[in-house]
Amino acid sequence: MTAAPDGLPPLAALETARLDWQRDDTGEEAPRSAAFDDVYFSRHDGRAETEHVFLGGNRLPQRFADWQARRPFVIGETGFGTGLNMLVAWACFDAHAPAQARLHLVSTEKFPLSREDLASARWASWPDLAHRAEALLAQWPEPVAGVHRLWLDPRVTLDLHFGDAAERLALLDGRVDAWFLDGFAPAKNPQMWQPELFAAMAARSRPGTTFATFTCAGVVKRGLAAAGFAWRKVPGFGRKREMLAGDITSPPEDPRRTRAPWFTPPAARPPRHVAVIGAGIAGASVAAALSRRGIEVTLIDRFDRATLGETHLQGALYVKLAVETNLQSRVYLAGLLHSRRWLAWLDPDQRLWRPSGVLQLALSEKEQARQARFLAGHPLPESVVRGLDAEAASAVAGVRVTAPALDYPNAAWVRPLELCVRLAASPGVRFRQGEVRALQAEDDGWALTLADGERLAADQVVVAGASEAAAFAQTAGLPLQPVRGQVSQLALPEGAPALERVVCAGGYVPPAADGVLNFGATFGPGETDPTEREADHAANLAELARGLPDFVAVLRAAGADLAPERLTGRVGVRAASPDKSPYAGPVPDAEAWREDYAVLAKDATRVPDVSGRHHAGLWISSAHGSRGLASAPLCAELIASRICDEPLPLEQPLADHLHPGRRLIRDIIQGK
Repeated sequence: MTAAPDGLPPLAALETARLDWQRDDTGEEAPRSAAFDDVYFSRHDGRAETEHVFLGGNRLPQRFADWQARRPFVIGETGFGTGLNMLVAWACFDAHAPAQARLHLVSTEKFPLSREDLASARWASWPDLAHRAEALLAQWPEPVAGVHRLWLDPRVTLDLHFGDAAERLALLDGRVDAWFLDGFAPAKNPQMWQPELFAAMAARSRPGTTFATFTCAGVVKRGLAAAGFAWRKVPGFGRKREMLAGDITSPPEDPRRTRAPWFTPPAARPPRHVAVIGAGIAGASVAAALSRRGIEVTLIDRFDRATLGETHLQGALYVKLAVETNLQSRVYLAGLLHSRRWLAWLDPDQRLWRPSGVLQLALSEKEQARQARFLAGHPLPESVVRGLDAEAASAVAGVRVTAPALDYPNAAWVRPLELCVRLAASPGVRFRQGEVRALQAEDDGWALTLADGERLAADQVVVAGASEAAAFAQTAGLPLQPVRGQVSQLALPEGAPALERVVCAGGYVPPAADGVLNFGATFGPGETDPTEREADHAANLAELARGLPDFVAVLRAAGADLAPERLTGRVGVRAASPDKSPYAGPVPDAEAWREDYAVLAKDATRVPDVSGRHHAGLWISSAHGSRGLASAPLCAELIASRICDEPLPLEQPLADHLHPGRRLIRDIIQGK
């Protein structure tokens, strides 16, 4: 399978590493790659080698001790392997860095270890690494190409970029302070040590970025020099007499931005105080993401969700992926995997969610054919998505299912309001009930005018409402459509059947929580009426019976009152964009874009050499529609990473796809 025109790889499972276990010089078993016939670390003393080559070669103990920047120190690595290098760097950071410093690790890996093999690495030999390895194992991602963000520690973040090293670094949106140029030896793995790898490293470096590598091979020296790195030979470790270290003084300009300069991000200005407008899942997850980075947040909403009482509301963490892979599907798959790790890290006791999995029923021949084409074209791990016939689907659902389905074992259901309350209670987040009516740029930040006339000040602002997110002068050009949805709720009688999976078709129904069954939801584009409708309860009942007729029959037999007029429910108004993907990023200055890029209306190939102008310090996370649990947490990390000058948790083409200005540039090109 070849990469798509956007440079992204196919949606498919990666081949995991095949290991041989051989005894090292201490008599303990150490991993060796069967495919490359090479060791993952020195058989003499792997940790000592890492400390000599990568920590010493990059002068990290001293650089960590001197680090005062508000952004994190970023280490990039080619070849994660067992994770030894990154765990040792983390330990070094803890030993030397100031308390307020943060560390961001970025590592590529084409053949990730299985969770079982990773657990078998000899962490017991290094007790101070063992607990760090446990944090890594707890969040170890599925073997799917892409970016997988892990939160190892309040101060340490790891982005695993699964795939070919040169390919992954070419897609990286972020810059690095020190490189660990690792991987199997050039003679064993020549495919990695190519000019494209060194060029990508150079383009993702800051002025003065350093590197270190165990090898002195000629292909490496030539490749580094051609990319602009200065190298020098220094004493090697153990039996290796020499190794390379060096730096790059003047990294090249990133050539990717010449093709779409409008997506050039604004200069990073890490703030001390950010106002977030909207305390739903989009705003609450942004507030929590910023608070983890030590930023003070004022979270503003018309409603105080902490006073809503018992709601019993459940949301489904699910996605529906396209047969023909597109950028939207890539974003949502990344979001599904991200949210699943994030929830397990945030709430390991599962008080706010359950890893129930999701069944996506194929109730028509057309949908069955679509699902079959999807499975044939996207050989993803079965732990991510698999096809089940009706009998197998019934077995995992816990009730009889009459249609085949796609099963997402890693999906879940969530208590959304309780989750938002939890996020809003993050340290450093202050809730302010009120309605923001206007935003005004000031010399030193933003002024927010509330409905009661009060004015608040903030360094930067994130707009994270639904359709009302376009109510400000600066965001008015973003097309947002309100979508009304009504969920029905049924108090279950004793003896009612129990679902084990979230089941989706035209609607969704999760396993009951606290004796209450949620099902729905209606879909009303352009509607904003907040009142419950009996007709919508009837529509939800009809959809439930269409998807799970046997389940409904057993509910009736158990004495459930399924009369629409007796049901309760909740109404929500979400927002959607015209292309059904969220907006996540800096808010463009629409008038400046129309002026700067007007020539595109005459000739779309005449791309002006002008970076996109944005409203400085103004961001948006909106248009999450009905799949906000799969998109909002990832978009929150994207925005927080951009604000804090960190590598992004998505590849650059996907970050560009989420950019709020994408529709604006499309309309300019089409002359609208």
